[in-house]
Amino acid sequence: MLPVSMVGRAGELAELGRAWSTVVDGHRRSPAVAVVTGGAGVGKSLLVAAALDGFTPRPDVVLSGTARVHSPAPYDWLAAVLSGRDTSRLDLPADALAWLAQQPTAPRERYAPGTLLRLAVRTVRTLVGTGPAVLVVEDLHALDPASLNLVGELATADGLPALLMVATRPAAHAVAPALTGRTLARLCGVRGVVRQHLGPLRPAEVAEVLHQVYADSAADARLVHRVWQHTAGNPYALTELLAAHADPDTLLTPPASSAAAPAAAGPATLGPAATLGPAGAVSTAGGPAVPGSAAAVPGPRVAAAAELTGREVEVLDCLVAGMSNKQVARALGISVRTVTVHVSNLLRKTGAASRTEAALWAVRQRLTATPPTAGLTPPTAVVDG
Repeated sequence: MLPVSMVGRAGELAELGRAWSTVVDGHRRSPAVAVVTGGAGVGKSLLVAAALDGFTPRPDVVLSGTARVHSPAPYDWLAAVLSGRDTSRLDLPADALAWLAQQPTAPRERYAPGTLLRLAVRTVRTLVGTGPAVLVVEDLHALDPASLNLVGELATADGLPALLMVATRPAAHAVAPALTGRTLARLCGVRGVVRQHLGPLRPAEVAEVLHQVYADSAADARLVHRVWQHTAGNPYALTELLAAHADPDTLLTPPASSAAAPAAAGPATLGPAATLGPAGAVSTAGGPAVPGSAAAVPGPRVAAAAELTGREVEVLDCLVAGMSNKQVARALGISVRTVTVHVSNLLRKTGAASRTEAALWAVRQRLTATPPTAGLTPPTAVVDG
């Protein structure tokens, strides 16, 4: 039986395992590449971690790094890899290593961009050694341009015994969409590349999750449909919902005061203590819920419709993509302070208590200017995974 976090991902896990086998067997002259895409909350990082944990034999070297979202700097991925490592024995110029590792003592004079890129590749080669190794790139969509160039170079590095696993949202939601798109095209052009796109869970997969969490008590088809419908099959939303409900009956039992709420109020977002009402309504608790506690106390409901300006819709689209205020500012060409004002107005107009609630509300209302990824839009019939 798969762990709850990997329900519906067995095929992807097996495919990543086969990609690792090609590296171990020494059948490649350049790294094997696996690109995992998907929207926020679909489990990209969980899939990569689960695959890494199951690789046989175990990798001799694992180099893992991610983007620094709020204040990106050149070579953030490599700086994350080097963080905490003893680099004194690496046969590389000390000043270049200090610069690549973003050390505060790094010299102010820097190398030419091309030279620095070659030194960055050389650094990774030195760390990998004879391998076999796994290189993990988290949040490619948020990486700085220098890191994107490095990842592209590593994908085609001759004689590098490694599996390069990349997790990213679609290029359209990246900090630098054009450059990210080119990098993804370069990665996907590698011979034998593994390309996986994670979508929402199907109703049958949601039923499997419920069965594992609640045992036989979760066999009720009505419960499966309600949970699937109101989480849109999104694994993160599903996990948050189930973590707050030790008893599945509480998912279908509305709080006593919910009957008095006007129907026009519309669906609320699924917070940690959300409860699915009989008519599709969802009530959220005002404070953090404790699994196994009594029925959630209803909190404010998110408005079903809101009069948003065109710019607010654009900002909302960015929130759905999981962007920070700084990323939104860059994407829309406005100041961070202006973004903050728009976010504040969005929370007020939608009645949401957080950016996450506003994003989930937008997905259900389908208000975003650019449709969110397929993994987040509630379907009307069958969902493709």
